[in-house]
Amino acid sequence: MRKLMLLRHAKSEWSQPGKPDRDRALVRHGRAAAPTIGAFMARHALLPDLALCSTAKRARDTWGLVAKAFPNPPPARFEERLYGAGPDTLLDVLRETGCDAHSLLVIGHNPGLQDFAVKLIASGDIAEREQLREKLPTAGLVVIDFPLDDWGKLHPHAGRLDRFVTPRSLAAATD
Repeated sequence: MRKLMLLRHAKSEWSQPGKPDRDRALVRHGRAAAPTIGAFMARHALLPDLALCSTAKRARDTWGLVAKAFPNPPPARFEERLYGAGPDTLLDVLRETGCDAHSLLVIGHNPGLQDFAVKLIASGDIAEREQLREKLPTAGLVVIDFPLDDWGKLHPHAGRLDRFVTPRSLAAATD
């Protein structure tokens, strides 16, 4: 059994003329949302064996804030190919991770991350699947289970959506 957690980076500043997109920093809202998702993950034992993170500043900063929620954060690998990756590239990266990591966290960007999640999921809560199809907001976390023994065997429509949470849905649940 394999568990994949897809996390869109937290809310970042808008692009500015002359400033590279890769250098966009998290805004206050994003710096608050990332630890919220990290706390949720820790509370629900969603600890990855490995984190694969885009090299963009907003993704790296999101991982840094999420990782603080874990007493012993897993190792992270910063992967250039995750920046702006589409579903096919994401699939290639995951297939290359090998057998050792049973649980993976990928921190990346839309639209690729959302398209990838939709492509992988074949079953799970119908309402959550429709919400995900509509939008994967910043700091949104998608958890997908796979009946596989090797990431190299990952293929479309092989997963079951375990859960889809956002900072907004977590806040609504505590109101």
